[in-house]
Amino acid sequence: MSADLEYLEEWIPERMDPGTVFLLENQEKLGQAQNPYVAVMSCPRCGTLGLITRRQLYCGEMMICGGDVCTAEYRLDGDNIQYRKAQ
Repeated sequence: MSADLEYLEEWIPERMDPGTVFLLENQEKLGQAQNPYVAVMSCPRCGTLGLITRRQLYCGEMMICGGDVCTAEYRLDGDNIQYRKAQ
């Protein structure tokens, strides 16, 4: 299962539908120098907001939703969201 990623040009949390990304300014100052936080992404299943790193956004590193009841696992493949297959 995959879905399309959407980008916001300006920070409006109310418009962060599931699977939306907002790129942060001053990225080099947030998180670890080797893999800083570069964006805010809303979980593609439940919409919980979370920070994502450069490797998660550009290199396909896996993510797990940080929501209280959602356990979605996914990675980004270009502008597509790829969900982890059930084992």
